[in-house]
Amino acid sequence: MSPTRIALFLSVVVGSATVAAGSGLHAQSAPPDLSDAEVAHVAVTANAIDSALARFAQSRAGNREVRQFAGTMVADHGAVNAKAVALATRLGVTPKDNAVSQSLLEGAAAARSGMESLRRGAFDRAYMEREVAYHQAVLDALDGVLIPTTSNAELKQLLVDVRPAIAAHLEHAKRLSSSLVAVK
Repeated sequence: MSPTRIALFLSVVVGSATVAAGSGLHAQSAPPDLSDAEVAHVAVTANAIDSALARFAQSRAGNREVRQFAGTMVADHGAVNAKAVALATRLGVTPKDNAVSQSLLEGAAAARSGMESLRRGAFDRAYMEREVAYHQAVLDALDGVLIPTTSNAELKQLLVDVRPAIAAHLEHAKRLSSSLVAVK
């Protein structure tokens, strides 16, 4: 993944996809060189962020399908985190906080803050647009950073195994987002 894609990944995952995509953001350094413990922390953080935003969406969404999508995100990302925590425990690896994880958390707070005042249709569209951008960014990060830099075979396999679910979430989010735009 190029440095620009890493910067875009972080800006999309942590904040508004629309702002990030139009910002002309350019990274100043190479992709992060993460240890396995740091990769584990990024994975757990990314899943926790999407679960938390999905719980928020369940309480705000006006569209039944958006609420159902959010429920799927809570269940699926929660299950992945349970597997990741179990693997880390079994391997004796303590996920290590890092700058990428911190950026993800800061951006998630900003994204939620930006959606606080939105209701029903406006919230539904904003949430689904973010989910499209978020899942695309996660796929890009899996393919370009997380899987390639992970040295532990079991952690790498977990990342490989969850990739199809992330891709399915992306496609589902795209379809749902498109249907919401069509019914503005």
